[in-house]
Amino acid sequence: MSHSNPSTSVPQSAPAWALGMRRITDYLSQDCLGGPRPWKAAWVINFQKAGTFVFMACLMWFYQNHSPAAWVYQALHGSYGLVWILKDLAFPDPNWQKKVTILGGINSFLFVLGWYWVFGWLLISGTAQPEYPLPDFAWFALCITLCLLGCVIMIAADAQKFFTLRVKRGLITDGLHRYVRHPNYLGEMMIYGSLALLVWHWIPVVVLAWVWLGVFAVNMVLKEASMSRYPEWAAYKKRTWWLLPLVL
Repeated sequence: MSHSNPSTSVPQSAPAWALGMRRITDYLSQDCLGGPRPWKAAWVINFQKAGTFVFMACLMWFYQNHSPAAWVYQALHGSYGLVWILKDLAFPDPNWQKKVTILGGINSFLFVLGWYWVFGWLLISGTAQPEYPLPDFAWFALCITLCLLGCVIMIAADAQKFFTLRVKRGLITDGLHRYVRHPNYLGEMMIYGSLALLVWHWIPVVVLAWVWLGVFAVNMVLKEASMSRYPEWAAYKKRTWWLLPLVL
C-alpha cells in the first residue's frame, strides 16, 4: 500500500467518480465509525512492512518449506518491507502522518495490507503450485530483476518528491518525472507485480487489480487534476507518459 493521498489539494473539477472513490476509501481507512484516533496511518503500514520478513520466515518454519521459490519470495518481499522502513525513517511521507480511527486502521490492514501477506502464504503453504512459463531459474531471475528495479524507482521517486518540495513547491518535471508522471506508483506496481509472478496464482491478480484500479488509478487521476492548476502542466503532460514510456 502506497501513496494513497496526493499531497496537493484536489480541485472540484476532478472526475466525480474519482472523488467519490476517494471519499469512500478515506472513510474506510481513516474515519470509519469515528471515535479515538490513537494511530498514525504510517504505524499501520509500517507494522505490515516490518512484519513481512518475520511473517514469511515463520511460514517457512511452520510449513517446513525451504524450496528455492520460498527463499526467493522471503528475500524479495521481506527485504522490500525493510527497504520501506528505511525510506520512512529517511524521508517519511507527510500523507501517512494523519491519525486514523481504530477501525480505520484495522480496515487498512484487513482490506489491503493483510492481503499482501496472503501472497506468501499461498506459495509457502503449497496452496499455490506454480508451473512457470520459463525454467525456474529464469523465472526467479525475472522476478528478482523486476523487484529490484521497482524498489529503486519507487525510492528514487519518493526521495526526489520529498527533497524537491522542501526547497521549491510546484510541478516536478525532471529526474524520474521527466518522462513518466507517476514513477512512484510504477515502482510499487513493479514490486508487487514481481511477487505475484513468483506466486503464479489467481488470488494475487485479483488483489492487485483491486489495489491498482480502486486505489492507485484513482489517486493518479486526482493527482493529475490537482497538478493541472500549474501553467506548465499542459506542456508537461503532452511530452510525458502516465506510467510506462511508449505504452501508457
